[in-house]
Amino acid sequence: MRLPRASGVLLHPTSLPGPHGSGDLGAAAQHFIDWLAVAGQRLWQVLPLGGVGPGNSPYMSDSAFAGNPLLVDLQALQQRGWLREDELEPIAVFDAQRVDYASVIPWRLQRLQRAAERFFERADAVERAQYDEFCEREAEWLDDYALFKALEAAASGRSWQQWPEELAHREAAALHRARRHYADQERVHRFIQWCFSSQWQNVRGHARSRGVQLVGDAPIFVAAQSADVWAHPELFELDANGWPCAVAGVPPDYFSVTGQRWGNPLYVWSAHARENYAWWIARIRHAMRSFDVLRIDHFRGFAAYWRVPAESPTAVDGQWMEGPGNALFDALADALGPVPIIAEDLGLLTEDVIALRRHCGFPGMKVLGFAWDGDANNVMLPHRYTPDTVVYTGTHDNDTICGWWANCDEAVRRQVRDYLQVDGHEIHWDFIRAASASVADTAIQPLQDVLGLGSQHRMNTPGIGEGCWEWRFNWSDMGPEPAERLAALARTYGRIAP
Repeated sequence: MRLPRASGVLLHPTSLPGPHGSGDLGAAAQHFIDWLAVAGQRLWQVLPLGGVGPGNSPYMSDSAFAGNPLLVDLQALQQRGWLREDELEPIAVFDAQRVDYASVIPWRLQRLQRAAERFFERADAVERAQYDEFCEREAEWLDDYALFKALEAAASGRSWQQWPEELAHREAAALHRARRHYADQERVHRFIQWCFSSQWQNVRGHARSRGVQLVGDAPIFVAAQSADVWAHPELFELDANGWPCAVAGVPPDYFSVTGQRWGNPLYVWSAHARENYAWWIARIRHAMRSFDVLRIDHFRGFAAYWRVPAESPTAVDGQWMEGPGNALFDALADALGPVPIIAEDLGLLTEDVIALRRHCGFPGMKVLGFAWDGDANNVMLPHRYTPDTVVYTGTHDNDTICGWWANCDEAVRRQVRDYLQVDGHEIHWDFIRAASASVADTAIQPLQDVLGLGSQHRMNTPGIGEGCWEWRFNWSDMGPEPAERLAALARTYGRIAP
């Protein structure tokens, strides 16, 4: 499906300003949408909105369906009478420039717990009806997720494979007893998800009113410690005790000489095929109730994926295995019709990956930061693009453009200056202009590149387990100029009406 010619900005909501330790779905999210509209940007791309996992990565969530509790706007809960004003007083230790997950997560969860207790004490009939309707509509995943979170807390965070055997293996009688015993805890998690869903739909409604579409991000894999793997072990490559037999990753590449051992359990694609990919259909249907466009991460893994033995400390010993290919996406199309999907087809591209993307009709990705190896045939160079392309100046995984420019060698700088016909004085705007001017239907730039920020502001460094996913900005960082320049580029290159 071709996307209309447009441009946008990549920013995760945790990076938004706000007094409560991390960005959320409150006033700052709507203000950012207003800024995008003024800047002539018609797309806001986010990272996965699920809960964070090891290393605080949003790509290792405990559910493919649930929203991140960290993103719930506490101010909105206070306005509805479920929190006291004094309970939201800013804490001095919160950093306005970074998300300190170790302090922010427990502080926010404590307030969500209090809000849930007061909701169930004093909610009016309309509020209870809205909550009940949400729980009924989302029961297919929400019931398992709520129980999973309650059992995880009771087990002091231990992996579900270490729970009592009858719970780890989901024996019916044990689950029935657990649901009765942990009913109060389960409803707290349902309440949090209802708040998240309601607030996100408010954000989406505001975006629509300003002509901005929301672009989501769906990781191909889920975390081993997730409600999905616990509830559907037959769909994953696990041993008799529930531990992964092999894990996901990628072979040695640009980012790492030993590859990347992600650690996610792998799918048993034959089991998914037997149920006509019902779990995937439910997952994508759920995502498209939240987003206008969906980026699917690591698309090449659907053609062939890198299988790493679970006992291997790195990804070097992995091997390529055949993915589901056309069958999965044909099943999705049959069930859901045309879905506006961006295929993240970076990395080692082989003919089967290219053929799969073309069969699906999805636009692929190009990253300008990867274009400068001295080869005029590098597919990341703008003269090699086709319209069915989404071009990024950079992604969440690589350095900011200004940081990269400061650290690259002179031969690379010379190629950039010659190709773009610039002096590199404003290299971030040079890159944004090149992306905007290209034939690619869609051009997206991380906010860090719009603001011309250096390496200390990058979102993630692959292979680094700590200190990532923490970046935040302040409104004072913006000023009027970036919006004016983005709007001018969008008008000049036909990404908004002149």
